[in-house]
Amino acid sequence: MLDRTTDEDRIRAFGALPQKGLPNPGPRPEGEEEELLKIWATPTGWRLPTAVNNTVIGILYIGAAFVFFVLAGILALVMRTQLAVPNNDLLTQDLYNQLFTTHGTTMMFLFAIPSMEALGVMLLPQMLAARDLPFPRLSAFAIWAYVVGGAVFFTTVFYDLAPRGGWFMYPPNTLKEFAPGDNADFWLLGIGFIEISAIAGAIEIIVGTLRTRPPGMSLDKLPIFGWAMLIFAGMIMVAFPAVILATMLLEIERSFGWPFFSPEGGGDPLLWQHLFWFFGHPEVYIMFLPAAGLVSMMIPTIAQTKLVGYRLVVLALIATGFFSFGLWVHHMYATGIPGLSLAFFSAASAAVAIPSGIQVFSWLATLAKGRRRIRFTPPALFLLGTVFIFVLGGLTGVMVAMVPFDLQAHDTYFITAHMHYVMIGGMVFPLFATFYYWAPMVSSRLLSERLGQVAFWLMFIGFNVSFFPMHITGLLGMPRRVWTYPDEVGWGGYNMVSTIGAYIIAAGVAVFIWDLIKNFRVGNAEEDNPWNAGTLEFLPQDDYSTRSIPHVTTRDPLWDQPGLAEEVKAGHHYLPNAPTGGRETIVTSAIHAVPQYVIQMPGPSWTHVIAAVATAATFLLLTVKVVTLAMICAVVAVAAMFFWLWDVDRGPDKGPVEIGHGIELPVYVTGPVAHGWWAMMVLYLVGGSLYLSYLFSYLYMWTVSPETWPQGGAGLANLGWPLLSALCLIGSAAAFYFTKRVLPERGRINLAPALLMGGGALLACAGVAAEIWGHVQAGLRPTQSVYDAMVYLSPVLTGQIVVAICFMTLFVLLRHARGKLDNVRYANYENTALLVYFAVGQGLLGLLFIHGFPRMVG
Repeated sequence: MLDRTTDEDRIRAFGALPQKGLPNPGPRPEGEEEELLKIWATPTGWRLPTAVNNTVIGILYIGAAFVFFVLAGILALVMRTQLAVPNNDLLTQDLYNQLFTTHGTTMMFLFAIPSMEALGVMLLPQMLAARDLPFPRLSAFAIWAYVVGGAVFFTTVFYDLAPRGGWFMYPPNTLKEFAPGDNADFWLLGIGFIEISAIAGAIEIIVGTLRTRPPGMSLDKLPIFGWAMLIFAGMIMVAFPAVILATMLLEIERSFGWPFFSPEGGGDPLLWQHLFWFFGHPEVYIMFLPAAGLVSMMIPTIAQTKLVGYRLVVLALIATGFFSFGLWVHHMYATGIPGLSLAFFSAASAAVAIPSGIQVFSWLATLAKGRRRIRFTPPALFLLGTVFIFVLGGLTGVMVAMVPFDLQAHDTYFITAHMHYVMIGGMVFPLFATFYYWAPMVSSRLLSERLGQVAFWLMFIGFNVSFFPMHITGLLGMPRRVWTYPDEVGWGGYNMVSTIGAYIIAAGVAVFIWDLIKNFRVGNAEEDNPWNAGTLEFLPQDDYSTRSIPHVTTRDPLWDQPGLAEEVKAGHHYLPNAPTGGRETIVTSAIHAVPQYVIQMPGPSWTHVIAAVATAATFLLLTVKVVTLAMICAVVAVAAMFFWLWDVDRGPDKGPVEIGHGIELPVYVTGPVAHGWWAMMVLYLVGGSLYLSYLFSYLYMWTVSPETWPQGGAGLANLGWPLLSALCLIGSAAAFYFTKRVLPERGRINLAPALLMGGGALLACAGVAAEIWGHVQAGLRPTQSVYDAMVYLSPVLTGQIVVAICFMTLFVLLRHARGKLDNVRYANYENTALLVYFAVGQGLLGLLFIHGFPRMVG
């Protein structure tokens, strides 16, 4: 831990530095930059997959997401060709349903969210002038898992294994009796796995944005994209667990017959819609907010003036994220929701337009305030297209927020048009603007201005030609998800126009791809800041990011701190060398960005690649019920993770170190200062959201099927079993708590920590087992009714955390046996203990709820 005196001295030393510029420390020693280049060098050839540099894996991530975008677009062209004329027989109904489901799933799960996360991984460290994000192998693991899992899922369409239930997979159509085979299982297990990968990336983004900002960049100086990514990642933490729980429930029902959605056992298909849209509607804003943040970064540069209303835009981003969680019933107006609920969700759906409008008016005001006439470069064109298309989508969004109109337009092509105007205008067009604007950061050549203009006009015209007529076909009554239609309904002409527009869009994307092939070359650009931007990502860059980490005093440091680029390049700011001989960056305080310590980060390795491939293989093999081989892959994945993590906790031996200007920092900390502790707190948010989704599901099913719930406690387990379970769980937490008291001094090993941790893990297992056995003794069977299934699900959710605890405990015990655990170096133990405390808290809450609620209401 950092002692208080050292921390206060460090804060005082930082505060004593001039806030408008640092003194010139003179020339740096020779060889420092060469050492940095060697340490941060990107692996080449067959070792390239081992790279963990944020720019390398960011390019890979964005490239993979763009490939999925193109593939999903090709499926859309095939579907539009089918719908171009009435009574077309190009596709069978079954194949059309597979293409429809794969297209929607790919766009939503394999393109939209991953592309935004990819930009966060690539751009955030550069905007924060950090050498890298704090968990580089976690980012690389998430990306490889996504690439492998996504590729396998998409190829199911070629083997008649793609799901047919739509990208929303509504039961009862996706239950086993209506969707036999493994098609739906590929969606459930594959998408669930990809969502877990997204959560891993979000943890990296939250901790990186809050803790690796450059000294002086307090939160009120954070770039808008940083705010957008913080809110984006926070929304993922809250929203994604709901869909993970939903996919878990449906897969359990399909595989084991627990009746969560089958009315025969008291289940309700609408439970899926509640869980899915609690994720699904925030997901629209999860995609939009980072794109809006990018727009708010690019427009000031185009206008060559500072963003108008910075604080209002930040508040608008926060408000959009908050409102988005009150809109999920917006998709369920036609399901028989009570009138009072309809009024509430209608008002919330209309209110979300206000923060979106604030951002649009900020962009327009910034352009109007600009110091020079706007030059219509490709980024400028795509941004203007964004404003036009997104505003139209927002207007139709307010229309469908009104219940009477939505009841008429629901499940028609009007909704299809609205959704694409919001998504393509609010996310795809900003993404193409981003490609052109930030290409100089990673490419040695600018993309072509002429080809960019051609690509924009083709995409802009094609989009409006394709999707505007869908408003009309929807109002004429054309339902969504139909694979053909008769001639006499009069939709043929509009559909032909929409199909022509789709091919024009494809031509625009093809021009952009040609531009990439012709001009994109990975490397350092000849000009560091071709757009004269004011933010840090356009500082001189190399494999190690910036030569030194700048002292920031404003929101637009390249505009407001003259000579900053030259100072940073000369090594006159912080951490101009590699004081520990490895990869490092500075960790700063979350609010005021005061330097706290230097984090030692791992370098390239095959371990995260093997772990990602083996984890993906585990999920995919479980899908086709090859259980033995899946378990072997799971063992390989865990072993690879053990090797991956072994050299991450390097201990305090090389510190403290000087980072420049008289400031010395430790290289190892534990407790609330440590970045690992922060990651565990974010994981608490994920676990808490998952369990709250379960409690919502339990209470919802109680209101829908009260006849399956025990009356007055009849049929519940004897209270002795939950009491035994609670004692075991509390004992587990106590064992891990007291382990810290008996950790040995440096260089020594004793058995007490091993006995306490091993015993604590066993007690946690016993606590879950006692709860399950109590239900068995009470005669409850999860296949009998939705109540029984819900009762068993609580210890299952806690049990999966306990399984993770067992593996983590084994890892810590192995490190203890090698003398790498003591009363100073104990970060791995601390993170394990934090997870134990969460599991115990969740388990105790579950016991109280499962055994107390029926007795209380009975």
